[in-house]
Amino acid sequence: MRLSKRAAHEMRSVSFERNIAKHAEGSCLVKFGDTHVLCTASLEARIPAWQRNNNQGWITAEYGMLPRSTGERMRREAVSGKQSGRVLEIQRLIGRSLRAVVDLKALGGKQIILDCDVLQADGGTRTAAITGAWVALYDCLSWMQQRQMILRDKVLKDHVAAISCGIVKNMPILDLNYEEDASAQTDANFVMTGKGGIVEIQGTAETAPFSEEELSVLITMARKGIHRLVELQKLAVV
Repeated sequence: MRLSKRAAHEMRSVSFERNIAKHAEGSCLVKFGDTHVLCTASLEARIPAWQRNNNQGWITAEYGMLPRSTGERMRREAVSGKQSGRVLEIQRLIGRSLRAVVDLKALGGKQIILDCDVLQADGGTRTAAITGAWVALYDCLSWMQQRQMILRDKVLKDHVAAISCGIVKNMPILDLNYEEDASAQTDANFVMTGKGGIVEIQGTAETAPFSEEELSVLITMARKGIHRLVELQKLAVV
């Protein structure tokens, strides 16, 4: 039995609440169990200077954790004057993941910024952020289509979602909470599309190296989890 009392292949409860931010073109409050992330999509008419001659749009992301998203208050990064390496790595991951399913040329000379703010953290904040950001992006693109700015289905090519897997007490498990993540022998995050394409795999041996066979088991487990997340995304945007 897992520390969370779930079966090895069992995910936490997942929900998407759309239109949570009045002023954003797209927004979603995503919950993976006790991990809650507010994702907003903001449309901007300008794109980065280095992209201006490419005749295409851009998708980027910013990520942050609120001071009391964890057990003890964290200092705001704005106070320290710089972002941590972890934050930079996660927001780049979110941006890459969303760009993997977007036709940037069909987006035109516009930029969409996905802001992912962790309200409450219990493991898997980056996977929840990616999965919820897709819903916020979908609604932003729908907003643009209603104003005849784009054709959403030409811009958005597929779903994308993410899930964590790991090995805890020699057992492969899906969707780790914080307690499980902290004691994992192996910790991995998988980002995949609705069609099953792999966008990114992040895997780390925390205690002892893991085998190719164990990695294969985790990939299979992740595929099933992401398939379920995509089903829930589809239900959310109907």
